[in-house]
Amino acid sequence: MSIEQGRAYFRQYGLEDRVREFSVSSATVGLAARALEVEEGRIAKTLSFHGKEGCFLLLAAGDARIDNHKFKSRFGVKAKMLSPQEVPELTGHPVGGVCPFGCREGLPVYLDVSLRRFPTVFPAVGSPSSAIELDLEELQRYSRALDWVDVCRLPEEESHGN
Repeated sequence: MSIEQGRAYFRQYGLEDRVREFSVSSATVGLAARALEVEEGRIAKTLSFHGKEGCFLLLAAGDARIDNHKFKSRFGVKAKMLSPQEVPELTGHPVGGVCPFGCREGLPVYLDVSLRRFPTVFPAVGSPSSAIELDLEELQRYSRALDWVDVCRLPEEESHGN
């Protein structure tokens, strides 16, 4: 459960040199955006949820929020995130470093369409002070995502009450 797992994952694809580590924490969207000097939306946050058949990961834009109605409609369950105690055991990564790279084998991964607003995004790489810049095709390939889903709201949708 470390940056080494993430590095090893990308090493097999010849991308290890693209993994970035910071001397400051990037464990939250705000901290990651500051460390990378990008807008919060470009941070691909990895959220871990309980599902019908175990847990799964959802990558969404850093500024997006879960829409409970859309989530339940898509996944058939209420959005219930893993507890901080469950995260390392069930995902293989620590809180703040959860990512779909080098995580527990067979963990389903989904990508939210909120990420499609950006040509590249920055997911964590297994530690609370790491990231890698990936375009959307790379994100889908290396995350081994099962599908693109629409289960989030963007800030402008929330301000309009939609």
